[in-house]
Amino acid sequence: MPKAKYNHIYKDLKEKIETEVYSYQEMLPSENTLILEYGCSRNTVRRALALLTADGYVQPMHGKGVRNIFQPVEQALFTVGGIESFKESTIRNKRTASTKVLLFTELTSDEKIEKKTGFKKGTRLYYIQRLRFLNKIPLILDHNYFLKEAVSGLTPEIASQSVYEYLEGTLGLTITTSKRTLTVEHVTQIDEKYIDLKDYNCMAVITSQTFDDNGIQFEYTQSRHHPDYFRFQDVAVRKVH
Repeated sequence: MPKAKYNHIYKDLKEKIETEVYSYQEMLPSENTLILEYGCSRNTVRRALALLTADGYVQPMHGKGVRNIFQPVEQALFTVGGIESFKESTIRNKRTASTKVLLFTELTSDEKIEKKTGFKKGTRLYYIQRLRFLNKIPLILDHNYFLKEAVSGLTPEIASQSVYEYLEGTLGLTITTSKRTLTVEHVTQIDEKYIDLKDYNCMAVITSQTFDDNGIQFEYTQSRHHPDYFRFQDVAVRKVH
């Protein structure tokens, strides 16, 4: 099944849900209607709907169809279960976003970096510090390590836009898996330098190791969030025992 087809349907339906073409609790068009609308097979439609279900946008109802269960929120909302770039999340949240590259350099992993990131000693890496703005307010500080071999040609200009867009669109990298840890940590000097934390002495921190379809780790990121603007979502399904 061509990924481009079901992925296009998924993105189109997702946008229609987010922009309330389909309102909250409304039933989506039937499978037969979607098949005609997109000119595709039933399996392709079902694959797209399965992605929307996994993201918490819709809920299949046996014998009735698929219901929209997505509700916009006032706070910026990031997903735990999915792999989503900063640019993609801000578009979904209808926020004005920008990125400032604070540092862009190359380095070689040593024992300390290996222990922290998982990249073996001697591996050549890009190390990037990026300050993320939402509605012109600096709220997120990212520390990124990218495997140079996998992300060749990376530049500060690309890093200020969307690295994932470059990896998937230009390099053809297939991003498949990300292992994440959520913690609360004391602020650092660099946190205080770039983010107005007021009376907070901690940051919400997401640490992730991300892999391609060959199981090769190409990224380690520590994303440090202002506590007032930290909200993550996951979708859980109770297993039948």
